[in-house]
Amino acid sequence: MKIRGTQAILECLLEQGVDTIFGYPGGTILNVYDELYHYRDRLRHILTAHEQGASHAADGYARSTGKVGVCFATSGPGATNLTTGIATAHLDSSPVVFITCNVGESLLGKDSFQEVDITGIAMPITKAAFLVRDASEIPSVMRQAFAIAASGRPGPVLVDFLKNVTAPDQLVDYTPVPAERQADALDDIRALRSRMAVPAPKETKIEGLLDLIRKAERPLLLCGGGVVRGRAHREFLTFAERLDAPVAITVMGGGGIAGDHPLVTGMIGMHGSRASNTACDECDLLIAVGCRFSDRVATDPSSFASQAQIVQIDIDRSEFDKNVLTDLHITGDAKEVLAVLNAQLEPQHHDAWKEQILSLLPAPEVLPKDGPLTPGQVMEVIDQNAPEGTIFATDVGQHQMWAIQSVHFRYPGQLLTSGGFGTMGFGLGAAIGAQAGNPGKRVLHLTGDGCFRMNCNELATVEHYGFPIISVVFNNGTLGMVRQWQNLIYGKRFSETTLDRGPDFVKLAEAYGLRGWRVQSREEMEQAFQQALDCGAGAVIDCVLDIDEMVRPMVAAGTPVTKFLLN
Repeated sequence: MKIRGTQAILECLLEQGVDTIFGYPGGTILNVYDELYHYRDRLRHILTAHEQGASHAADGYARSTGKVGVCFATSGPGATNLTTGIATAHLDSSPVVFITCNVGESLLGKDSFQEVDITGIAMPITKAAFLVRDASEIPSVMRQAFAIAASGRPGPVLVDFLKNVTAPDQLVDYTPVPAERQADALDDIRALRSRMAVPAPKETKIEGLLDLIRKAERPLLLCGGGVVRGRAHREFLTFAERLDAPVAITVMGGGGIAGDHPLVTGMIGMHGSRASNTACDECDLLIAVGCRFSDRVATDPSSFASQAQIVQIDIDRSEFDKNVLTDLHITGDAKEVLAVLNAQLEPQHHDAWKEQILSLLPAPEVLPKDGPLTPGQVMEVIDQNAPEGTIFATDVGQHQMWAIQSVHFRYPGQLLTSGGFGTMGFGLGAAIGAQAGNPGKRVLHLTGDGCFRMNCNELATVEHYGFPIISVVFNNGTLGMVRQWQNLIYGKRFSETTLDRGPDFVKLAEAYGLRGWRVQSREEMEQAFQQALDCGAGAVIDCVLDIDEMVRPMVAAGTPVTKFLLN
């Protein structure tokens, strides 16, 4: 049947099971938004305060639901405002389809008003970037975009439509095809999925790993972001318990295995636990699942797991031997590879090794009930009082590390954080996306005073849509992580990191129509957090902390993981 091109765009979204779009309109995408008016009973649109907030919201929606997120923006600055969010999704393998519109064909390449080559800009930070110049291509390109975003290693895709392609007189042939049937019914999607298919793990590789496992006396298992993205948490748990070995977790691996499981040794790397980093240094077999060995994990690649045979299991073969040289690597989907291993691996026993490593875990810290408020007290109050299953969205910096060290994440999508790109300003948008996609769950936004300045405009979105998101601001009056480096490495030369300026975050919350509290003691934190939970609306808690609070432990970049600057 013949329908308008803009109809085809939205019908393709419905085909893919999309229910929510995050975005911000403008001139070149106005034809699409005009069509969206007629679909408002089937497609919910969340209007954010800024395109970057929309990009992070679509990303947070994708990470927390496991579905593909969708984001709309107009041309020029609207499109370029997405780039930080696109790069954030790219580095953390989050499936988001970004849809923009550009100037018309007759204006293209003439430095027209709000013209930019967004496909060229986005090419290095997407899995694919399409420029659609002919309306007849709309159904095929839209379907390809979703297939690419979700297939193999997930990631962002950009589709840019010329404005004339979305004109009301542009009619296209469209036949509805449910997403689950497209690989069988449509030649282009079938060919695309065939090219992107992840190979089954080779039996020789599986046998090689099983042989290494049976010979190992000190194995260590590493839970990376691929376990979370692949929703392979159940298979990973079975494998960990059969391996009977310590389990370290990367920042992106939070929720891949319950943080309070008896085998878990905590985070690994720059701010990793003594137990995890020591296990890495002393193990004779390291099995990394869905981990790319970034510089925050392998702080010194030449000494990383130097006594071990290193095995890497990853869906993306380009990650092998990129950062750390491996002795064996297995290409495959984490869930599938682990299922094959579980079917063949008999239970192992490593009691002495486990006792050696797990004994390095610190005893639970007994925090004071009075005195000035500390980050540990803030996290303890949150951990003890947050409802079961609460989703945590963080920004980037000290508060991010305190949260990951303190909270026992139990399922994929419970922790939303920018690990690869380290995006300050990610948290509130991601929290909005998570709340939109998980209306039955509480969502907490943990942020620092530096990060919050970068995304607090989205409090308007929180208030307007009635999202009961609580923003907890770790306010130490500085760019805390940078100051920590200045303290330890740069001779206490605090160059441009002190934030001795506004705004007053309580008054800011009130200006947006939300509740706000300032707390300076544990008692005040407990009261404010409970009131924020009870009010059932968005809220901000401004936690006043000492300017020189530090994240412990810490390993300097470029040094071995056991060479702690701070214990």
